[in-house]
Amino acid sequence: MRTVTAVAPAKLIVMGEHAVVYQRPALTAAIDLWLRVTIAPRRKSGVGLHLVELDHREQTDWASIRAYTDTVRDRWRRYVDHPTPEAFAHMRGDDPAHLVKVALGEAARRRPGVDLPAMDVTVRTQQPIGAGFGSSAAVAVAVVQALLATQAVEMDDEALRELILDVERRQHGTPSGVDPATVLRGGLVWAERMNDALEYRSVTPRSPILDGFRVLHTGMPAESTGTVVDAVRALRADDVDSFRACLDRIETATRALRSLLAQDVEDSDETVHLVRQVESELEALGVVPEPVQSIIRSIEERGGAAKISGAGSLSGSNAGPLLVYHPDPKFEVGTEFGSFTELDVQLGAKGAYIEREGETTTAD
Repeated sequence: MRTVTAVAPAKLIVMGEHAVVYQRPALTAAIDLWLRVTIAPRRKSGVGLHLVELDHREQTDWASIRAYTDTVRDRWRRYVDHPTPEAFAHMRGDDPAHLVKVALGEAARRRPGVDLPAMDVTVRTQQPIGAGFGSSAAVAVAVVQALLATQAVEMDDEALRELILDVERRQHGTPSGVDPATVLRGGLVWAERMNDALEYRSVTPRSPILDGFRVLHTGMPAESTGTVVDAVRALRADDVDSFRACLDRIETATRALRSLLAQDVEDSDETVHLVRQVESELEALGVVPEPVQSIIRSIEERGGAAKISGAGSLSGSNAGPLLVYHPDPKFEVGTEFGSFTELDVQLGAKGAYIEREGETTTAD
């Protein structure tokens, strides 16, 4: 078995979050915060796991990984049948290596009867964990691709996407699938439901609009993505008509932004309008905590616009990524942002890949 390193980007939802869960389109972007998974031959028996940023090491074996994966799969089925917060928490558990084990186990399930070799699996990442940057999708993609590459196994695109989505389901319950698709493809991705399935198309922008966006990290949300999605689902049950109208407005704005990207010029006034409109709808869904809303109002008062990117949060003072747009490229992020961190990232980074010998990223 040869040593293999798989590299995966983070992702942001530019527009269409939450609506995409209900058969509406979304525009997403890979960003250049990298996660690297290295799988190497192991002299001892079993499987060694090292999650560097979580400071977690453990020794396990393939029988235990397969059993863990089967158990989590059963818990996920029970959660889907009865999607309660308790069932979701039980599915996820508190194992820091949960996602890595599930990714290894689900990939191993696709090779029944094959004795996989002893190996060491090391995960290093630049990505904020559990904060809306697609870190779980990056783990799922990179672990699966690295394991398949060590075994020289090729898988067609549809089968690979379904495998990785299965891993994501054990993390988020009922995800749309947009995150792993964006991590795999890279660039800008348009996700739209066609023929009862989400289809993905790469978007090549002609307008310089994206150059006007800044990315802030407001901090890790108080609740997981699955918990927030469940809370939004409860809103739908309370008032179906109002919920549908909210999603309609998000969809209209998302399609309008895609049209703006296809133009040769930057329509800054319309971009500000669209970002503000979608942020307003997300606040109506209850996924933007008041401290984050306060920062967004400050940006709006200074002629800009901002919106959360991703699931957001139901409480606390953090909501993960915040996309900020301002017509003036010299717009300064003021001291009122407090602990928020501005990230120097590119919207539209390359997708996941197997690192060639001698090739490196800044996620070493």
